[in-house]
Amino acid sequence: MTAELKSTSEGRTMVLTIANPTQRNALGPEIYAAGIEALNGAESSDEIRSVVIVGEGAWFCAGGSLQRLSDNRQRDPSVQAESIEGLHNWIDSIRAFPKPIIAAVEGAAAGAGFSLALACDFVVAARDAVFAASYSNVALSPDGGLSWQLARALPRQLASEWLMCGERIGAPRLHALGLVNELSEHGQALASALALAARLNARAPNSLASIKELLSEAPGATFASQLSQERDHFVRNLHHPNAGVGIAAFIEKKPPHYE
Repeated sequence: MTAELKSTSEGRTMVLTIANPTQRNALGPEIYAAGIEALNGAESSDEIRSVVIVGEGAWFCAGGSLQRLSDNRQRDPSVQAESIEGLHNWIDSIRAFPKPIIAAVEGAAAGAGFSLALACDFVVAARDAVFAASYSNVALSPDGGLSWQLARALPRQLASEWLMCGERIGAPRLHALGLVNELSEHGQALASALALAARLNARAPNSLASIKELLSEAPGATFASQLSQERDHFVRNLHHPNAGVGIAAFIEKKPPHYE
C-alpha cells in the first residue's frame, strides 16, 4: 500500500489521518502535498472549525522513510532539498492556518513526526506514547522546525539532550514540561482530541484565528509592535458580529452560538 493522507469529518472537525501502514506512517512528498491541499480547502469552508491530525493504527508518525532517504543519497542533493521544502511548506501551512489544529498521538512521534506534532496548536497524547528526535541516531540533523520549537520551549541543555542523544521521551514528561496539553488512556488520543476540538468549535472562529496569529507573531515581535497588533485584533473582533453574540449571551447567562 502507498502512503496517503485520508480526510474525514467528525461534526465540524476535519480529521487528517496519516496512512502508511508498512512504514509506521512515515511521511513523504505525497503526504505533504495532500496536507497543504486539505488545509487550503478547510480554510475556506465555514463547515470546518478545527482539524485533528492522527496516525492510522498504533503509530502517530515515524518521520521520514529511511529507505527513501537512502535512495536519495544516490541522487542529486537538490532532490532531498525539494522534499524537505515540501515538508516545510506543510509545516508553514499548519502554523498559518487560522483554525485550531490538534495532534492526536498514539504509539510514537519520531523525527519529522515529532516536528509535525509540535507544529500543531495542541497535542493530545496517550500516556504510553513516546516522542523522539531521532535524527542523530542515523547521523542526520532536525527538519520540520523541530530545533526552532525545542529551542523556544526548553532550556538549551535539555533541547541539546533531546536532539543530540536521540532518546525516546515519554508523553508524561512532555506533559509536565508543557509540550503536551492532555494525556489520554491508551487508544483514546483521537477521542480526547475530538472532545477538545468540539470545545474549540463552540468558540468564535474569528477570536481563535486572532489568538493563533498573535501567538505565531509574538516570538519575532518587539513588545511595542505586539501591543499594536493586539490593539488592532481587539478592535476588529469587538466590531465583529460574534462579539455582539458573545457579550449578550454572557450578560443573559446563555450559551452563545457563533457564526
